[in-house]
Amino acid sequence: MAVKEEHRDKITEAFADPDRITEALARGVRDALLKHKKAGNPVVVWKEGKEVWIGPEDISVD
Repeated sequence: MAVKEEHRDKITEAFADPDRITEALARGVRDALLKHKKAGNPVVVWKEGKEVWIGPEDISVD
């Protein structure tokens, strides 16, 4: 899928700022954790080389 010319500059600008990308990713993870917690769904994390399930009551969201 081709990127429209009008969006190219905005995309280039966004990727030029690693802090902006990190912030956006952190917001996305936080939102996903909140949704899981509110819905009563667990999440899986990778810890010490193994998958670990975290129950919704133990999901920590700042």
